[in-house]
Amino acid sequence: MTTTLSIQNLKCGGCAHTITQQLRAIELLQNVIVDLQQGTVSVTYQNESDLENITQKLKKMGYPVRGEANTLSDQAHSLVRCVMGKLSR
Repeated sequence: MTTTLSIQNLKCGGCAHTITQQLRAIELLQNVIVDLQQGTVSVTYQNESDLENITQKLKKMGYPVRGEANTLSDQAHSLVRCVMGKLSR
């Protein structure tokens, strides 16, 4: 199954790099594509529980799905992940 998630706090290539690396670490997840202009992440996964793992992982990194709460903590986490992504490129 493939889905595209609209996410919050996606700012730059550093964010995209971090999201791609972290989601690729989830077993059986394929085709992670981050679209900066659209603010989306597209993924191919095996079952519905994988989708739940993906959205939880995004939330923990500070990139909640659009429509979910976007707390100050989420925004701070995304900033840290952004910097980490820039440094690890």
